Amino acid sequence: MDQVKQSKFLSLVLRHRPETIGLSLGKGGWVPVSELLSALECHGRGMEAEDLFEIVRLSDKKRFTLSADRNLIRAAQGHSVEVELDLPEAEPPESLFHGTAEKNLASIFKSGLLPGRRQQVHLSSDRETARHVGRRHGTPRILAVQSGRMWGQGIKFFQADNGVWLVETVPAEFLSEVKDD
Repeated sequence: MDQVKQSKFLSLVLRHRPETIGLSLGKGGWVPVSELLSALECHGRGMEAEDLFEIVRLSDKKRFTLSADRNLIRAAQGHSVEVELDLPEAEPPESLFHGTAEKNLASIFKSGLLPGRRQQVHLSSDRETARHVGRRHGTPRILAVQSGRMWGQGIKFFQADNGVWLVETVPAEFLSEVKDD
């Protein structure tokens, strides 16, 4: 079993297209592990429960969350399908970061950060994570987000199970580019 390919396929199913293998995401984006394993088997991507748990454990970005009893699984964040993760509102640190590609800067500084195909904008607690995210899209640029100021103005933040900060949008007035030292 190629864990990287399986992990990417699980991301596709649990974040974007559960219907690919005949699943529906339940409340909070949860799916019974037994249903997921059965659906994977029926679609030629079968694995044992322990293999699934190993993928969850080894996921570098902690993309997946298992319930305490390990009977349910969900994507921690990043959904393009409508899912209410039922995360409690959380006060963010004073600054957060967002990685993007250089080609997106003009649009971002005009319109702010928008969720695009996802439900929320994703923010990182550190520059290096943001830089890594930005690299996936081209020449990376890091944006500083004045999250404390946003919070003070009543904008709601949530923190996913994997530590990623989520917000509906980030208006351009709260953004600045981080210049490398």
